[in-house]
Amino acid sequence: MKLSEFKFDLPENLVAQHPAKTRDESRLMVLHRDSGKIEHRVFKDIIEYFDEGDVMVVNDTKVFPARLYGNKEKTGAKIEVFLLRELNKEIHLWDVLVDPARKIRVGNKLYFGESDMVAEVIDNTTSRGRTIKFLFDGTDEEFYKALHDLGETPLPRESITREAEPADKERYQTIYAKHTGAVAAPSAGLHFTREVMKRLEIKGVEVAAVTMHVGLGTFRAVDVEDLTKHKMDSENFVVPPETATIVNRALDRKKRVCAVGTTSMRAMESSVSANSRLKATEGWTDKFIFPPYDFKIANCLLTNFHTPESTLMMLAAAFAGYDLLIEAYQTAIKEKYKFFSYGDAMLIL
Repeated sequence: MKLSEFKFDLPENLVAQHPAKTRDESRLMVLHRDSGKIEHRVFKDIIEYFDEGDVMVVNDTKVFPARLYGNKEKTGAKIEVFLLRELNKEIHLWDVLVDPARKIRVGNKLYFGESDMVAEVIDNTTSRGRTIKFLFDGTDEEFYKALHDLGETPLPRESITREAEPADKERYQTIYAKHTGAVAAPSAGLHFTREVMKRLEIKGVEVAAVTMHVGLGTFRAVDVEDLTKHKMDSENFVVPPETATIVNRALDRKKRVCAVGTTSMRAMESSVSANSRLKATEGWTDKFIFPPYDFKIANCLLTNFHTPESTLMMLAAAFAGYDLLIEAYQTAIKEKYKFFSYGDAMLIL
């Protein structure tokens, strides 16, 4: 398929700048792949589509406050430092993006607020990428607390144009977030409340977790028309043995296995055994899913409405079927659904 086939015009007012007042009060579009039927529901109605023995596979990664603001030594210029990943825990070495990048060279030092936190630029990695080393006297615990206090919730700038607010620290995080490491939230999971989770549990629906630390690569623009030539950035993921057991039991019993979000789907599709079952895995994946694609594990997908020409939209199209997904997106625009990270949800059955 071609990149241009995923282009569509989205009115600016349909890009969600804030989440719904209550997580489970966001809207839910339900797509039936077998009949092409489209239903309009509220997220908490999702319980009606699942029965005892069905499984929801969630991504329990936790977003850390990855956006920091420092000042360059001597000039005092304000520099945004976006933490991507920790390279070496012992010496506090990090892979980061800096903005404006033209002002930041190897050897420069950055000072952060009134804190004792200082960073030195060690290497250039890409046009905006740098390797920096934090110079910090204190324990690991004190270091991470200082980072947490200095950092800002990393709302995606491409879609959310406002500044981060204190409420985002809680709302741009799933209620089951556990393992810190993501620079963006797995947005399909943002709709779940404790009440919805409890009602699923009462109904006998099992919730199993994978961990995929969402990197900025998930949002990186595809810049090739021929999709076979696009390369995804690698992301770290874990499929625990207990999750593999729960999912495989559901598959053997012909139950519904629902991937909550594209990251959960990619983690599972990166861990398929020879007999098309889920296997426990820990590692990195750069798996890029676009139509046509034969899904091996999940038979149901919960996702949000994504940006035009994004790899997330392509994965949803591969699962729903290209024509049905395009029809659903046109319907969503007509019905004024909200798009992107803080937007509404879509359940593809």
